[in-house]
Amino acid sequence: MKKIAFAMEKFSRFAGGAESYAVALATTLIEKGWEVHLYGEAWDNEPKGARFHKIHIPKFLPSWLKLLLFAWKHKKMVYRQNYDVVMGFGNTIYMNVYQSHGGVHQFSTARKVYSEKSVLRRIIKRIFILMSAKYWTRAWIEAAAFRIKPRPKIIAIADMIKKDMELFFHIRSEEINVIYNGVDAKRFNPAIRQRLRGQLRNQWNLNENETVFLFVSYDLKKKGIEPLVEAAAALKKSGNGAFKIVVVGGQPYRSLEKIIAKLDIKDKLVFTGRVKSVEKVYVNSDVFVLPTYYDACSLVVIEAMASGLPAITTEYNGVAGIINDGISGYVISHPPDSSELADKMELLMDKSWRQKMSEEASRTGQEYSTKKNHKEIMSVLENVVSNI
Repeated sequence: MKKIAFAMEKFSRFAGGAESYAVALATTLIEKGWEVHLYGEAWDNEPKGARFHKIHIPKFLPSWLKLLLFAWKHKKMVYRQNYDVVMGFGNTIYMNVYQSHGGVHQFSTARKVYSEKSVLRRIIKRIFILMSAKYWTRAWIEAAAFRIKPRPKIIAIADMIKKDMELFFHIRSEEINVIYNGVDAKRFNPAIRQRLRGQLRNQWNLNENETVFLFVSYDLKKKGIEPLVEAAAALKKSGNGAFKIVVVGGQPYRSLEKIIAKLDIKDKLVFTGRVKSVEKVYVNSDVFVLPTYYDACSLVVIEAMASGLPAITTEYNGVAGIINDGISGYVISHPPDSSELADKMELLMDKSWRQKMSEEASRTGQEYSTKKNHKEIMSVLENVVSNI
């Protein structure tokens, strides 16, 4: 039986993208006959067939030391074990397969800083980041996969991440496998629209003739809520009032509330908070908008597209690599500009044009399934095993 070890602070189907991804991949591997070992601080007991090894990290330690201690303890625990594959997700210094869900740390941090509009605030933030021990610790750990000899199999979750790795770590293109994220095509598809569409729109007090732009995130600021609100204000001012912005996940923070009040745009915004069934949210919306400052490869964009929503996002979202600009969605520049965003949103308020793009978006999204992702990942893992 082939044995594989994963390492992550928390394994949970209900946590973030990387955490839930690891659980889903572990489930598939167990179904295929692999023995799966999970190394982490916490586990919610899924998948049932996995074996969990707890890494104890004292809570009182500073964050940078927690990162370092986790990586060191993982190496010590795994080093003498007879695993065919040790897969790292960005928080380990010992592995033979590496797949980062956060991209290149230095690039992601620099791009996220642009969520601060003030040049002075951006400069100050950059200075504090460069003074942070956590920043340099994370960078050192991340670079481990590119220091190890022989080099682990490198998996980039988007073409953007591949290019970033080539540029920053001076690695050859042929040394990187690009495997995009995947979604459950049975759960996210336009076929359920007729069955589920309507109830949520009534709950949100939305008319069927209103174009619903959907934004899903818990980190509103870094995912671009402010340029989205400004774009909505521009649309309203121009007379295009038959729309609503539905925000799922986070709640408005104080400075955002001030922006909303200043722009007099509260009537166009619906903040739902957390939802239990995000697929219902997709089919009750018309366009997905995520003007993010940085995302390695946003899974919610693929989910939305698979559900039939044209998507608008920025060039620094890795998922932009699967969007055919002007066909299945729109890719806008970085940092996101509210006027450019408003222009693209206005185009998608045309129902006939939106329908054409919806069909293309669904076709594209359905191509990037969890089944396809796991098949491609397993091909890499099998290659590692055969070359040991």
